[in-house]
Amino acid sequence: MSPEGVVGTGITKRPPQQCPDARRAEAHEGTVEPDAGPWIARKKVTALAVCLVALPVLMTTVSRRDAPWTAASSFWPLSSTSTQEKLLGGLLVPGFDERSCLSRYHSAFYRRSMARSPSAHLIKRLREHEALQRRCGPGTEAYRAAAARLGSWHGGGGPGGDAPGACRYLVLVPYRGLGNNILAMASAFLYAVLTDRVLLLDRTTSLGDIFCEPFPGASWLLPESFPVRDLQNLTGEVRESYRYLVQGDAPAAASVSRRRYVFVDLDHSCTYHDKLFFCDDERRFLRRAPWLLMRTDGYFVPALFLNPAYQEELDRLFPRKDAVFYLLAHYLLHPTNKVWGLITRFHDAYLRNSDERLGIQIRVFDGDTPFQHVLDQILACTSQERLLPDVVTQEPQPPAGARSKAVLMTGLSSWYYESVRWKYWQSATATGEAVSVYQPSHEEHQLSGYTTHDMKALAEMYLLGMTDKIVTSGWSTFGYVGHGLGGLTPWVMFRPENHTAPSPPCRRARSMEPCMHGPPFYDCRAKQGADTGKLVPHVQHCEDMSWGLKLVHPE
Repeated sequence: MSPEGVVGTGITKRPPQQCPDARRAEAHEGTVEPDAGPWIARKKVTALAVCLVALPVLMTTVSRRDAPWTAASSFWPLSSTSTQEKLLGGLLVPGFDERSCLSRYHSAFYRRSMARSPSAHLIKRLREHEALQRRCGPGTEAYRAAAARLGSWHGGGGPGGDAPGACRYLVLVPYRGLGNNILAMASAFLYAVLTDRVLLLDRTTSLGDIFCEPFPGASWLLPESFPVRDLQNLTGEVRESYRYLVQGDAPAAASVSRRRYVFVDLDHSCTYHDKLFFCDDERRFLRRAPWLLMRTDGYFVPALFLNPAYQEELDRLFPRKDAVFYLLAHYLLHPTNKVWGLITRFHDAYLRNSDERLGIQIRVFDGDTPFQHVLDQILACTSQERLLPDVVTQEPQPPAGARSKAVLMTGLSSWYYESVRWKYWQSATATGEAVSVYQPSHEEHQLSGYTTHDMKALAEMYLLGMTDKIVTSGWSTFGYVGHGLGGLTPWVMFRPENHTAPSPPCRRARSMEPCMHGPPFYDCRAKQGADTGKLVPHVQHCEDMSWGLKLVHPE
């Protein structure tokens, strides 16, 4: 469905013409530049004097071996953004083929500034991890040897993952919806950095089709020839499961040596013994396992901050505790060109020229049928928090220089969008603001795992992150990703009960961090059960889920 725009003065506003896509650039998407010697691109500056008919103009062009400036350059020329901003304050490195993944370096042009800056220690550890991925990742002799040992292993002594210089691997098996997958990817990546493991992504999902490769000169996609099959069907009941290692009578370290790999089941409903993975006493022996396979569907970063073994390093990596997902996501997650085209075309056509942009993300867990009480909650939240203006029955005199506000709504149903759009079409606003309402798509039913569906979902998450303020639905991983990408502290709508809009309808969150839905309830220091939302000041319970955990920056 094509997005429609309306304004609160009662006059239909014709949406601006969409921008042309970068079809030539999309032909290069999904490729990884080979690691041929120094991969940092050389720059050369060529001065070209061009004489026009009446006025001589001196034009200086900057050329790179990895890309001409395309697509977004007609709106945000390179000179308007410094190299440091383009590289997100040092999160990214130059040298990738820009045409193969336009979003990597162009995303800086679609945000005003970085919401949080990376620490020098985080930048250092990212460069070290990139070197590890290049040394041990797919296509290297180290990977081939490790995979061969895994495939031919028949018991007895293990391959010795704790040997000096040995390559160790974390294979992530994400599942459920795209929001779950993205939160799992960020969490697993941080764990891989903390434990010096190569991160490899199960390619049976659509993730390899919608995200560019994040590491220079290396791939993070698990080769199809990986010896362990049917990764999506692994559960905590398999012999290699972590829960059985810690439940058994034999010492855990010895048990690791008798298994070809260790499987960690971190489903949001996993068991007490699975969650002992988050404690350092249960972690030390995992260093002996060269292969760690992890299945998870959510954000488990808050639990890592409860582990005494990681606290000093995490404090150095993230001086601001509310910046973890934001920084990891902007380093790791770059939409492919097809997805980036969806994002930029919609943004430039419908959002770019507004004075203010408001995102409203709607997730209903009680079925696909739209509900009046959900609409009532949306309208009550945006009115009480002064995010949208009230309307009046009589037509006022249009004020000179009225401000414009674009409302981006996302959700499976179009009914909520149409209702809000109609409100601001049939009546003028009390403030004189012109309110335009847009919805990129409405699938009606969730179709997770289908590439086309996930492309549109990812585009909408990024568009939400390009707004100025955002309202999200409680419990929604889609919403967590949307406000996390934008570095936005959301207004969270509480989950309704008994088909009744809650009062208050929403609340401003304490931070922009996602919520961990299945946290541990175990104090690693005291080695006993505990309320883990009260152990350290920067890990607290979530606004939308009373037992969940989230990171906040203590005042």
